[in-house]
Amino acid sequence: MAEEEKGLYLLNKLEHILDSDPLIRIESNRHFMREKISGLYEVGFIHPSQFFILNEEAGGGLPSSNHHLLQSEDGISSFWNKDHKLGISTDILLPLYRAAKHAFMTAIAQYRAHGNLSVEEEKYGDDNVSYHLEDEIMKHSRALLLLSSDFGTAWNSRKLVLSKKQDLSMFMDEFLLSALVLSYSPKSEQAWSHRRWVIKMIAGKYACLQEVLGKESELVEKIAEKSKMNYRAWNHRCWLVFYMTGEQVLHELDKSRSWAGLNVADNCCFHYRRLLMLRILELFCYKRDPNGYNVEIHQMWKEELNWNKLLIERYIGREGLWLHRRFLSVGWIKHLATDISNFLDNEIQFVHSCLLAIPSDEFEDVEPQMVFSATYILWVTKQMDDGEGIELQEKLIKEGEIKTMLNKQRPEKKFLWDSLFI
Repeated sequence: MAEEEKGLYLLNKLEHILDSDPLIRIESNRHFMREKISGLYEVGFIHPSQFFILNEEAGGGLPSSNHHLLQSEDGISSFWNKDHKLGISTDILLPLYRAAKHAFMTAIAQYRAHGNLSVEEEKYGDDNVSYHLEDEIMKHSRALLLLSSDFGTAWNSRKLVLSKKQDLSMFMDEFLLSALVLSYSPKSEQAWSHRRWVIKMIAGKYACLQEVLGKESELVEKIAEKSKMNYRAWNHRCWLVFYMTGEQVLHELDKSRSWAGLNVADNCCFHYRRLLMLRILELFCYKRDPNGYNVEIHQMWKEELNWNKLLIERYIGREGLWLHRRFLSVGWIKHLATDISNFLDNEIQFVHSCLLAIPSDEFEDVEPQMVFSATYILWVTKQMDDGEGIELQEKLIKEGEIKTMLNKQRPEKKFLWDSLFI
């Protein structure tokens, strides 16, 4: 079989699988979309040697007798499909990609040519031609994006068609397609960007926006479990905050706490919590009582400070926890504290406990913990008004331990430590 014919045959097979599987396929009814928008439908690229193992795990016999394994006409195993999961052989990726790209580029060229018809020609033309070309673009771009997740032209062509259709069910289809792409490429910026574009298109037009935002947040958390330190996923979740209602923001803050407590090394989640807390201050600023923000916000911030302190004592030497405390302390001082002097005294005592609680040679993380705690309290002094900052520095100088420790642990930064105590 010629290379071009083989690629076209494989492309037809792939598109048939996507159309026939009720969960992998991108077309389905509106109720299904609402139920499954947060699900991850998996696509993976598999070495041919792994097909036999997959067949055994699926309870199948020989490859040729297993209906989950699809072979090309030359007898080579090409696709594996079971439980709404799709495996594509790495041996066929090149011809399959070439065929998908050629089919897509041909469809988009024909669509543009059709769009360039004059008004009179289009008036007497067949509208079905335009619909057919749009279907071809959506079908071939779907296959192409599963093979090349960052093919920007394919994503943009889908936006072009969707902008003209303005159909909710088609917008919801895009969540499924991009989730399918993210199942094998969780850091695909194009896929995350496409989801944000869809949200913008449905915002203010359809009643399902808040439900979509909740599902999006769940999707990010599921992907973050499998793909650690995924900045693009967390950046997407942060972007969602500005579309959330006050009730949703409070719910997200409560829901993300357990995940953050189990993943203290992932600063992305703490950054997300900081954004949520700032959003809460913004949304509820009009609910101040005569003495400041309402009791609920005051209590929320205090609980976050106490929880952060507990994590710092439990997980020694985690810089992300100390960075989170910087945010919490400055927010408390500037917006919520009624007795700043008492708060700062407590912080100094906490820092000293971190410096003295554990022998310096017992754990590797002790030295970073000492440096992080000392630089934290020095940073706080620089965020305060001149009078309060100088007063706090004087207290630190009297204690003397912080500067001595910093010069001992980081002697190469002596000039910096001296300048901070000025």
